Amino acid sequence: MTNKRKSHQETDRCQVRCIHADRVERARQTAALPDEVIRMAGIFGAIADPTRLKMLLALQNEPMCVCDLAAFLEISESAASHQLRRLKDRFLVKARREGQILYYSLDDDHVRHLLEIGLAHARE
Repeated sequence: MTNKRKSHQETDRCQVRCIHADRVERARQTAALPDEVIRMAGIFGAIADPTRLKMLLALQNEPMCVCDLAAFLEISESAASHQLRRLKDRFLVKARREGQILYYSLDDDHVRHLLEIGLAHARE
């Protein structure tokens, strides 16, 4: 190599092939079930979108209606509603109607903890 930097192949892999069967077996025994992995991927996929993540972070403070969230994000109410539907389908937000206004909030404390952990990790 003419460049002093090593390639990813050299730095991201073991220098010898060695499978630790006991570690592989423990990982298999403690791994999530396939349907749980699919649900988790859906949750993290929904959170991965910047618009939806901003919505969730805004909802940490207090319930907000679609109009509030659209104004906060500077998007149309239709776009906000579409994103909220995706979050609701993944059980990340819930809705409560008060007369003609539909308020959204985080579905439960698990969602709040996910956001707190993610934000703490991002700030490290």
